[in-house]
Amino acid sequence: LLLQVSASCLWLGRSEVVTSFESSCPQFFFRETPPNEALEPESPAWICQRYKNQYYFATLYDTKRRIPVYSAYLYQPGPGTRPKTWLVEPQLMGPIYPKTMEREWTLLNYFNVSLEQLSKSQAILQDYKNLTGLNRGHLNPSSHHPDSSSRTATFTLTNIVPQDEKLNGGAWNNYEQQTMIRRTQGCNTTYVIVGAVPGNNYIAKGRVNKPSHIWSSACCEVDTNHRKAWAVIAENDKNEVQLLTLGELEDVLTQLYGRDQVSLFDSDCPRE
Repeated sequence: LLLQVSASCLWLGRSEVVTSFESSCPQFFFRETPPNEALEPESPAWICQRYKNQYYFATLYDTKRRIPVYSAYLYQPGPGTRPKTWLVEPQLMGPIYPKTMEREWTLLNYFNVSLEQLSKSQAILQDYKNLTGLNRGHLNPSSHHPDSSSRTATFTLTNIVPQDEKLNGGAWNNYEQQTMIRRTQGCNTTYVIVGAVPGNNYIAKGRVNKPSHIWSSACCEVDTNHRKAWAVIAENDKNEVQLLTLGELEDVLTQLYGRDQVSLFDSDCPRE
């Protein structure tokens, strides 16, 4: 019994679904400050995305709509191949499950988990089968990371939304690849937050929300005294991306969510 108790404390203490980003994986946010509560869904899960015993990024997840609200990471692009394995988040089922992302197959076969259990609070592979005009859109893209493990970590379904196929392969991809490289010139550290605004439509028989908009924002430290920031937003049914200031994006999100004023980064990031 003692063993059991101490083992469960270990699980909880090193858990991947956490109570706050500030206390568990603040390193992915500029000045260790996550976005304010204006984006928080009814049924949130704070996930420090853990793979092979290391945190790679942070995701605020909406367990009801089964899509991420946002993913936050450090921009560190590098050459490499695109992973092929898709992963899920065991701890959305409860703290007794592994604290690191796993393949669906592993959970079903080695952890005695049913697909029904797994799919209760997150999207599963089946949800993204047979889509028309949509595909699996990464919020945090694998190409913004330097090695095999950090890239594989982005292939968790908790980092994925149903994204317009043309947008994902077109203007959004262009922003992720070309614009980000241009904009981050001279940056020492670039903090990125990419998010999705919930829409009125669903895929997978109403299980997974199709976002109305996808957005991205970045705050970069040039040196100790200089920072720059930028942002983009795209409607999730058009192949075009609108370039904005950070302040403009925060205002647009404030309108779209219709709650309090949205703040994505610490106030030291320029809004102009």
